[in-house]
Amino acid sequence: MGRSESFLDVDRTVSAAVAGDEPAFAALAERHRRELHVHCYRMLASFDEAEDAVQETFLKAWRGREGFDGGSQFRAWLYRIATNVCLDMLRRSSRRTAGTSFAEVPWLQPYPDVLLDQAAPGEEQPEAVAVRRETISLAFLAALQVLPPRQRAALIARDVLGWPAAETATALGTSVAAANSALQRARATMQSRLSPRRSEWSAREPSAAERDLVEQFIAAHERFDADAAMAIAARDLRVTMPPLPYCFDGRDAIRPLMAEAVAMGQWRLIPVGANRMPAAASYLRRPGDTEFRAFKFDVMRIEAGAIAEITTFNADLFPAFGLKPTL
Repeated sequence: MGRSESFLDVDRTVSAAVAGDEPAFAALAERHRRELHVHCYRMLASFDEAEDAVQETFLKAWRGREGFDGGSQFRAWLYRIATNVCLDMLRRSSRRTAGTSFAEVPWLQPYPDVLLDQAAPGEEQPEAVAVRRETISLAFLAALQVLPPRQRAALIARDVLGWPAAETATALGTSVAAANSALQRARATMQSRLSPRRSEWSAREPSAAERDLVEQFIAAHERFDADAAMAIAARDLRVTMPPLPYCFDGRDAIRPLMAEAVAMGQWRLIPVGANRMPAAASYLRRPGDTEFRAFKFDVMRIEAGAIAEITTFNADLFPAFGLKPTL
């Protein structure tokens, strides 16, 4: 199928959807579901709340389809709706954080790399470009939570999605000058909390050396070797456990956690990817149990060949990662 024929088919599908053809609308919506979910996740930092936001986006789009002016901008129209759905959700929640630790972002959840891969098709399509340019690391997401909702939306639109100023202003229902002002304030805040080099804001695929470090992490934990675990950890290693408010700094504070793990039972760990960061999914077999049961995720930030930070999440999202509840 040629490109012109393909675009013609899309235009026909859009026209049918706007005219009230539910199957056509569902086909269009599903095409953009994963990238919209990633967009809402950036805004909300919660996988589950992003699911709700996407569902509400599709509902609002269906009910307001007659307001779409046609053409090839259906995707941009969905993004505008999704952005405002997220802004409404943030206004209702009124949650803010100082953002000095992941422990202060109790709603933070990991995002499975297997689903990020689904949102990045190989073709040079707009959604592929958006996902390839996305900033999805936990540090970036936590820093975003410090921003007021409108500043957050402006920064994501301009610096992640690459929207022009006019389109950003339209999505936010404000003037170009106001949108630019929100963007500049957002950039200043983000640069004060992250690397001053914008190129380092984006997560990258873990290197072979980092994957090997995760394997060492897994082996040390399965055999309860605290010394081996500490040997691959940075001296100032930090561990947080959202939604719990705990924050452990330094090897001396973290070593007792290994002793607690030993008392809980036997462990099996599986390497996974979350937020384009190395991670391990942990299963626990408690004394007297016959199965290893889903227990937690450890998402790791690695610097200079050592594990510098571990963010531990509960097992709620094991199904989203394609993981079984038991081993």
